[in-house]
Amino acid sequence: MSFPWAKHYEPKAPLMKWIDERLPLPRFVYSAVGGGYPVPRNLNYFWNFGVLAGVALMCQIVTGIVLAMHYAANGAIAFDSVEHIMRDVNFGWLIRYAHANGASMFLLVVYIHIARGLYYGSYKAPREMIWLLGVVIFLLMMATAFMGYVLPWGQMSFWGAQVITGFFSAIPVVGEGIRIWLLGGYVPDNAALNRFFSLHYLLPFVTLGVIVLHVWALHIPGSNNPTGVDVKGEQDTVPFHPYYTAKDGFGIGVFMLIYCAFIFFMPNALGHPDNYIPANPLSTPAHIVPEWYFLPFYAILKSFTADFLFMPAKLWGVLAMFGSILLLFFLPWLDTSPVRSANYRPTYRIFLIVLLVDVLVLGYIGGAEATVRNVIVGQIATAYYFAHFLLILPIVSAMERPRPLPNSITEAVLGKHHGRGSADLTAGNAVPAE
Repeated sequence: MSFPWAKHYEPKAPLMKWIDERLPLPRFVYSAVGGGYPVPRNLNYFWNFGVLAGVALMCQIVTGIVLAMHYAANGAIAFDSVEHIMRDVNFGWLIRYAHANGASMFLLVVYIHIARGLYYGSYKAPREMIWLLGVVIFLLMMATAFMGYVLPWGQMSFWGAQVITGFFSAIPVVGEGIRIWLLGGYVPDNAALNRFFSLHYLLPFVTLGVIVLHVWALHIPGSNNPTGVDVKGEQDTVPFHPYYTAKDGFGIGVFMLIYCAFIFFMPNALGHPDNYIPANPLSTPAHIVPEWYFLPFYAILKSFTADFLFMPAKLWGVLAMFGSILLLFFLPWLDTSPVRSANYRPTYRIFLIVLLVDVLVLGYIGGAEATVRNVIVGQIATAYYFAHFLLILPIVSAMERPRPLPNSITEAVLGKHHGRGSADLTAGNAVPAE
């Protein structure tokens, strides 16, 4: 989006002027996040989570680089190298706990970020590319998190790798070959550890590159807002700095308090106790479960218990698990409603809340034992998940009668009958309302 009212950056200090003439980095930063980037004036705290995701990623990259200096990707000593980091490396326990809990914080922030996009219709035109790149980032994060969980080489690490890579063997003809290629052998061992460690180290930087594209794509149409109404002019915006830098700073402070609470007071609350037992290929854990952020997808995988249409249940589960994520790629075209924000779509809002509850139920089922009752509940929740996107969403989009939209963001913020005085007040002139 072109903002004709955006201020042009002109450095005043001689040093900044000299740098800007030869490398326009100050001008780029100012136009990207400074006063030269106008942002809708009505963004709420849900818009903090994009910045929080970036902060969480940088924490993961920094702590990951330090951990890589001391970790050994060898099946015989991988577990011991983690214990060495915890006990012998100066502040190694802090770096390791920050990295382990940082993965959960990163995924939690991104899940809320995705939920905000679903509620406010941030995937709709002209922001489809922003959404698609966001889904790519999500997939990269999930791959990185899985490979990172294997590296401590505890019981859950080993058997998690065994189970997850075993899914590929369900693919007809080529599945077993793909699994052997991924592991570098027939079971998780040194070759698998080296592969996973290398990719786990590389993918965060790939993710960072896609995030740059994500932010670049965001700056073309501009940010969405809670009303879903397009920016009409200067009265609908404020400069990103200082208004939203201050707001994001407050959000980062709250995030860091929660993050540090986990690191210092309950560092193992989000992990599994079996992962503090060295990997043993001859002893299968009683209940193999992934990390909490994979549980909804794991529940979808477990929901298929019978062969169907000449395809084994295992293959159906794998297809459904990956399909549940790939569905998000098609969301901009499945939801055909011209209204973005769920604030003005009461029927859609009800079904979206049901979807949120459904995902939470899937998360519970994913971590629960596979009893008959839990399997049936998981199958119902899985069926609703796919029905929401493939059936309910297109039908609601076509039949729903949204509430009237405000004429502008300013009208939504100040009220429909704010008058000329309030409008002038937003421009900086305190004129009494008529």
